[in-house]
Parts: sequence; C-alpha cells; structure tokens
Amino acid sequence: MEPLKEVRNRVEGSSSSDNSNGRSSGGGRRSLTNCLIKPPVKKNTIPIDLKLRAVERARFAHQVAEKRRLIKQYKMERERQQKLEEEEEIKRLRKELIPKAQLMPYFDRPFVPRRSEKQPTVPREPKFCIPRHKTIKCCRCHAMT
Repeated sequence: MEPLKEVRNRVEGSSSSDNSNGRSSGGGRRSLTNCLIKPPVKKNTIPIDLKLRAVERARFAHQVAEKRRLIKQYKMERERQQKLEEEEEIKRLRKELIPKAQLMPYFDRPFVPRRSEKQPTVPREPKFCIPRHKTIKCCRCHAMT
C-alpha cells in the first residue's frame, strides 16, 4: 500500500518541474504524470440514430427467429421421414420373417446311423515329468546341482 501512496504523492506534487528528489526533469523526458494519466477518449463524431438501429435490430431478430423456425421444422420433417422409413423396414422384415411350418419327419423309415469313416482316436499317456527348461529356478536348486 505504501508504494501506491508514494506514486500518488509524486503525481500530485510533480506539477512543477522539480521532483521530490530535487532533480529537474529533462526537456526530452516525459514526466511521471504524463505516464500515469491516460489521454482523453476520442468522442464518436458519427451521430447514432437509435430509431434506425432499433429497426435494424428488429429485422435481424426476425431473421434469426425465422432461421431457427426453419431449422426446427427441417429437423421435425427429417425425424418424421426417418420414423416412416423405420416402420416400413419393420413391416418388410416381419413379412420376410414369417414363421413357416417345418416339414414333419418321416417316421415310416427308421433312422439308422452309419458307421463313421474316420479312424478312432488313439489315447496317449499323460506326461507327469516337467522338462528341465520349464522348471522354476531358485538359489537352492542351483546350489545343489
């Protein structure tokens, strides 16, 4: 907070050519007040016609509302078309997938299975020994061998 007060005091007290340090400001140097004070804002020379602006804004708001309404209408139409297509697809699938009765098997001819032409499988003995390269190696195992 102290530096801010010091700057304010300098700005208020430096209206003369001497600063608080006793130095005079050079001719080419800008004083502290010139650095801190902003230049005045340039006023708009074009007069603003509020009625014309209100009319243009109302026209723009109407265009935006119309565009939103058209987009909403387009989306609703698209959804309706998609719904109709889905219903037609469902109707078509239902026509195709009508369950049809299966033919009755003939019971007058008994079913006699034929002998397979493949060779029967040959059983193999299980291997209970673990190969050396798959054994778990630890310090004691290496010390013993």
